[in-house]
Amino acid sequence: MRISSMPAWVPALFFLTSTLQAQQISQTNLQKHVTFLASDKLQGRGTGTKAEMKAAQYLAKEFKRSGLEPKGTKGYFHEFTFKRSSDPHGTVAPNAPEEKSRNVVAYLDNGAQNTVIIGAHYDHLGLGLDHNSLDANPKGKIHNGADDNASGTSGVLELARYYAQNGVKEKYNFLFICFSGEELGLLGSKRYTENPTIDLSKVHFMINMDMIGRLNEEKRLVVGGVGTAPNFVPLLNSLSNPELQIKLDSAGIGPSDHTSFYLKNIPVLFFFTGQHSDYHKPTDDVEKVNFSGQKAILELATRIIDALDKEPKLVFQETKANQTNTPRFKVTMGIMPDYTYDGGGVHVDGVTEGRPAAQAGVQRGDVIISLGDTEIISIQDYMKCLGSFQKGDTAKLKVRRGNEVKELVVTF
Repeated sequence: MRISSMPAWVPALFFLTSTLQAQQISQTNLQKHVTFLASDKLQGRGTGTKAEMKAAQYLAKEFKRSGLEPKGTKGYFHEFTFKRSSDPHGTVAPNAPEEKSRNVVAYLDNGAQNTVIIGAHYDHLGLGLDHNSLDANPKGKIHNGADDNASGTSGVLELARYYAQNGVKEKYNFLFICFSGEELGLLGSKRYTENPTIDLSKVHFMINMDMIGRLNEEKRLVVGGVGTAPNFVPLLNSLSNPELQIKLDSAGIGPSDHTSFYLKNIPVLFFFTGQHSDYHKPTDDVEKVNFSGQKAILELATRIIDALDKEPKLVFQETKANQTNTPRFKVTMGIMPDYTYDGGGVHVDGVTEGRPAAQAGVQRGDVIISLGDTEIISIQDYMKCLGSFQKGDTAKLKVRRGNEVKELVVTF
């Protein structure tokens, strides 16, 4: 049989198909990265440990594999020193030794004037030797941190591969950063913004992904920082998707690394699927990660980035929440609030054994509706009220449990 010559459009169609295939977010890659980062051999990636350095080397290797330039102070590594606090309140002893850690930083140069930053923290709690574990007896137990924050770190690696290899030259450059020391007080992101390797005045915006691995059945994703640029809210509203129920939070300051960039007048977005009963415990393991949900979140990120790629450099705007009105806590309840909850009150996603809430009889699933004389409508009400108590104080606590309201007494 004689084969006729191939039409001219066939190679072009083949190239287009191959290019489109190369542009897909890979769930397989996400699972591979989380499985490695949250494996026992990395011993929970404690800040400044040899195991964390193994994680950093893995990240640098993956950035290099994707064809990205090193953009640290020493190759891909942005090294910094720190002193470890000696108690849960962040007190550093005067004679505390200097320790070393490193962020991992890579760059995609599109020859543009301005840059998009995509980041996540890769450190976790190690063997539970610091003060952040919520396990009753944490010392010596590996805290693998599959969701917190191997999930976000794997997202950075996959978006780095996606944008480096998709064959499209975007209007903006990209800086990909995996931060260390977040669990000890945003150390890595603070050090980077104090000693950046690019001009921060030329940053279009920053996306931070912290705990994006537990998308639940309601498919609810919190996107924080939407008040930091006028473009964010209308864009996210236009990208509403049956796969994701997006809850918007305007604040630029929050408990993760985007805060460091917001404080440098950079528009930020913060992706978060919510806390859970394994948060800061040894049970935060890879088999509990929702990889298809994680893929959907990264696909949303690409739609946001691609839409803003067509826009001029974003204008920063300050949000209402700031450091001066953030309450300082002398007590804790020992609950994990559900930050994705939309109803009135604070939905309790977890209760730590032995802490005041557990001793008062609070249960997972309860909704706190009043504390002392304060009606609790939102997480902000709860935090402000909590900041008014001292150790040893006793207060009335009302929770909604199913269709009932329970009155409890909590002692701090």
